[in-house]
Amino acid sequence: MTARALDGTVKLTKDEVLRYARNLITPEVGMAGQLKLKQAKVLVIGTGGLGSPISIYLAAAGVGKLGVVDADVVEVSNLQRQVLHGTSDVGRSKVASARDTLVDINPYIELVTYDTRLARQNALEIIRGYDIVVDGTDNLPSRYLLSDACVLLGKPLVHGSVFRFQGQVSVLCTKEGPCYRCVYPEPPPPELVQRIAVGGIVGVQPGIIGCIQALEVIKLIVGRGQPLIGRLLVFDGMNLKFGEVRLRKDPDCPACGIHPTLNKQLVDYEAFCGIRGPAAPLPAGIPEIAADELRNVIAEGKPVILIDARAPEEYKAGHIPNAKSIPLSELLFHIHEFTWADDIVVYCGPDGRSREAAETLLKLNFRKTRLLKGGFSAWTEQGKPGVQKD
Repeated sequence: MTARALDGTVKLTKDEVLRYARNLITPEVGMAGQLKLKQAKVLVIGTGGLGSPISIYLAAAGVGKLGVVDADVVEVSNLQRQVLHGTSDVGRSKVASARDTLVDINPYIELVTYDTRLARQNALEIIRGYDIVVDGTDNLPSRYLLSDACVLLGKPLVHGSVFRFQGQVSVLCTKEGPCYRCVYPEPPPPELVQRIAVGGIVGVQPGIIGCIQALEVIKLIVGRGQPLIGRLLVFDGMNLKFGEVRLRKDPDCPACGIHPTLNKQLVDYEAFCGIRGPAAPLPAGIPEIAADELRNVIAEGKPVILIDARAPEEYKAGHIPNAKSIPLSELLFHIHEFTWADDIVVYCGPDGRSREAAETLLKLNFRKTRLLKGGFSAWTEQGKPGVQKD
């Protein structure tokens, strides 16, 4: 139960004062901030790689009511990154394992577990009782679902995603900032998503991103600092670099735009993220640029971004000078490097990887994307232009 003074105001017990002593002597938190934490209600979706550090640090910080949602059971392969769970938890439900860990970390919080998968049928009901929602999921349908639900209920969403050594964090669905649909109006082709899903993850990476998400939640609660609203924080763990991309609210967004079309209804997100099926032949609407025309553009000094969608070993064997090596399977984790105003030319070898990449970019609103007609072979054959090797 929450301790209250005689006048009904929330207060800290002596044990809580001792437990949160380091928070209390931090000027940006102090007693006022700690009391805000104690009164806050935060919902974490997922208790996996991201959800583990998120929930651990929010519980330790003293968030008064912490909800966790997960329908999975603990597997041995989870233990490499999902630090909420241990070897003895294998085979148990994740929320049961999470409860034991989090209550042991802080018995003074109210912990609510939902042993269910968040879906359009239950999302609004579950989310409604919380102040802030944190995305610890690892799939696109859940991300669109969470974003739409948070927009409809007016709840901020702390978003995070990871892939191998890369990660991203942003605060979405606030009045002044964009939602997930603003940033990604349409999901990428299902086959590209599948390629990313099996790409692997280094265990410490979701730990870093999850901790940043927890920090953003605490900042939102105590009302200090500059949250990542309208900003996408990008982390490159391999080179230990942080970057930032500005995000804008789309006035035409069907969820949070001026004339929204969701109308308090959640859609079938599995269908939404898979309606296009397997990759189709190149649509007539994707523009192409010939090799000689591209050479002229480069010679005239016009800005153009060249994307080599082939495998890294193909790129090292030879590529167009100044081209970026972005294999198709990693495309989604590089789009923060471009803007919608950029001229982008994508190329590959004799297969269709560049076609998939170009179609994905076009559907994500990078409307000035073109294919190099004939691919890298055309570049090397027409006029024998220079080829750079690494």
